[in-house]
Amino acid sequence: MDNFAFIIHPINPKRDVQRKFPFLGKVLPVSVINFLSGFFPPVYISRITGIVSEFNQKEIEGWFVACPFTPQRMLQLPPRRVYKKVIQTGRLAEKLGAQLLGLGAFTAVVGDAGLTIARHLDIPVTTGDSYTVAVAIDAAQEAARQMEIDLSGATAAVVGAGGAIGRVCAQLLGPAVSRIILMGRRIKRLNEVKYLVEQVGQPQVQVSTTMADLRRADIIIAVSSAIENIIQPQHLKPGAVVCDVARPRDVSRRVAAERNDVLVIEGGMVEVPGPVDFRFNFGFPPKMAFACMAETMILALENRYESFTLGKDISLAQVQEISRLAQKHGFKPGGFRSFERAVTPQQIEAIKLNSKGSHPFV
Repeated sequence: MDNFAFIIHPINPKRDVQRKFPFLGKVLPVSVINFLSGFFPPVYISRITGIVSEFNQKEIEGWFVACPFTPQRMLQLPPRRVYKKVIQTGRLAEKLGAQLLGLGAFTAVVGDAGLTIARHLDIPVTTGDSYTVAVAIDAAQEAARQMEIDLSGATAAVVGAGGAIGRVCAQLLGPAVSRIILMGRRIKRLNEVKYLVEQVGQPQVQVSTTMADLRRADIIIAVSSAIENIIQPQHLKPGAVVCDVARPRDVSRRVAAERNDVLVIEGGMVEVPGPVDFRFNFGFPPKMAFACMAETMILALENRYESFTLGKDISLAQVQEISRLAQKHGFKPGGFRSFERAVTPQQIEAIKLNSKGSHPFV
């Protein structure tokens, strides 16, 4: 049977460690988990079954394997040491018999975004970023429609626009809106993206390194690689839609607690075709997966055992191709979630009502 493996790692140290090791996650403080993660070996998590294509009824299986490093440790340790641990995790996948490896969360962005890891393994590697982009844009546009935002007259913003995902998000979203703000830390890189967005038909492009400019945006795609939450309640205008694709999250939980007039959704959740059983709780409802996970599954269903998305460059053609293959095999948008909870139509109506009666956040 065709198969794949996908690398996960602890994002929220206590919560995620408890999912596999309940006692350790409960008793160890975060600082100790971060420290000890540098010494843990790769971990086998679970076998995935029941992924069935709607196109040809082909069935595949896979495995979750875990790199023990937390995001904090990945940033603190020398890149060579991080590469070594991720490669060890990839070799565990090879021993299981995997034919394709997907990189999850920070393992997909650390260093050169998978290139070094792929060179040291005998199976192809993909970061899943192409399908993540496609799903994020679709989710943001659908959320905007439900919030009655006129896309053609709206201002959009991409937080982390200088990165690989942010750049293509800007190119895809730019032509659909009236104005777009590219936000990041490096002006030179943002100006390079500005040129690309203008080439696809969006003349009103602004670059910014100031989070206060986010208050002008009706639609926000958050795709930075920041460790800490960078979008706070005061950064958002009433009625805004925020699609948070970043892991760890870009949007602070304070937004959920203090702003009942904005819609924050998690980007990248899709429904997997077939009676899929992950045998591991990573925080999603049954049958749902992150888009980066789904890209690995889609390629296996299509017999595309290749390093589809690697490195810092993602093309529009790649995003369009993986989106086409996803539809072919029956992968569908997974609905909206916000801070790990489903968003109901009633909640969206309440947010719309609150936004119409709210005043600018002070």
